[in-house]
Amino acid sequence: MIRYERDEALELRVRGIAQKLQLRHDMTRIACIRSTGSKARRTLARCHALPRVMQLALGVKAHYAIEVIAEQFDRLPPDEQAKTVIHELMHIPERMKGGFRQHDYVCRKNVEKMYKEFLK
Repeated sequence: MIRYERDEALELRVRGIAQKLQLRHDMTRIACIRSTGSKARRTLARCHALPRVMQLALGVKAHYAIEVIAEQFDRLPPDEQAKTVIHELMHIPERMKGGFRQHDYVCRKNVEKMYKEFLK
């Protein structure tokens, strides 16, 4: 069974990365979740969005969740964890309307470029 819990320490880390990269995301609408018990073995993290129909039903703007799969993510060295977070942040468009940026934009080359910016 998969267990989910909010990870406030990861949220602070994600906010710090986003701030350093000067991303214009509304960080109050991005939550970080740590999951355990996933059967996914090659997945480090996932990005989820509140579906448009739920946004309309609840009368709220889009919200996103960055989920890290603890069993895989925690084994990564800090630099790879940062790249994983950058990858997931890149999936979230700046306008934050509920959609995602696809892997034609969120690719290794662009993640590495942003990671180099992060290191400056």
